Amino acid sequence: MPEGDTVHRVAARLHAALAGRPLTRADLRVPRFATADLTGRTVLDVTPRGKHLLARLEGGLTLHSHLGMDGAWRLFAPTEKWRGGPAHEIRAVLATADATAVGYRLPVLELLRTADEHQAVGHLGPDLLGTDWDPARAAANLLTDPARPLGEALLDQRNLAGIGNIYKAELCFMARVTPWTPVGDLPDAEATAVRLAGAAHRLLRANIGDRGIRSTTGSHRPGRELFVYGRTRRPCLRCGTPVRQAPQDDRPTYWCPRCQSGPTP
Repeated sequence: MPEGDTVHRVAARLHAALAGRPLTRADLRVPRFATADLTGRTVLDVTPRGKHLLARLEGGLTLHSHLGMDGAWRLFAPTEKWRGGPAHEIRAVLATADATAVGYRLPVLELLRTADEHQAVGHLGPDLLGTDWDPARAAANLLTDPARPLGEALLDQRNLAGIGNIYKAELCFMARVTPWTPVGDLPDAEATAVRLAGAAHRLLRANIGDRGIRSTTGSHRPGRELFVYGRTRRPCLRCGTPVRQAPQDDRPTYWCPRCQSGPTP
């Protein structure tokens, strides 16, 4: 599932493959931009912003994309067969003389002026992996609505950008509260919000490498990478109690009924 660390890795790979090179092919397969001609423009950089990708092009244009739940950018050699899904799922093709980037199942794909990037990402809170990371501001954002469940507040990209459903569950476990606990009911709410922001930053930083296996436990042994996410009815790695699952905001949410206190569905 693409979260901030995944998007950061994707941006780094796209940047390494495309930046500084002119496009020999540019095919945007969405009706609004299908006729856009980007061929010949040099790719200046590919930058992540939370869960968003900004590919900046010569001439003051930016290609903005979002991976959503199952979108992906794949890189191929010029003569390599594309693998990533059927052709009808392709939303974008960006090629240089040395590499081809193919975007599959992208729920968001738009071309905008670089000067107008704020229209796409200006609403985001501090980026957990960005140069604008500000833990104090992120913590303050989390506390703005004391009645809001913690899980929902962590997923709100306006509070802090980069957390997805996996990190939400893991951070709530680390805070020893359920995802349905109102932010204002957290023990020593201000201090806990600061610790959560710091923990989120450390976890994403630790998982941006090329290993490709996300771990919040510090272990990369199969089945022991995550404390609770995806472990329904399996033993909690801390206490052995079976992990439970219930929906929150239409997403599966995981918690340990012994290690985590607070309301549940």
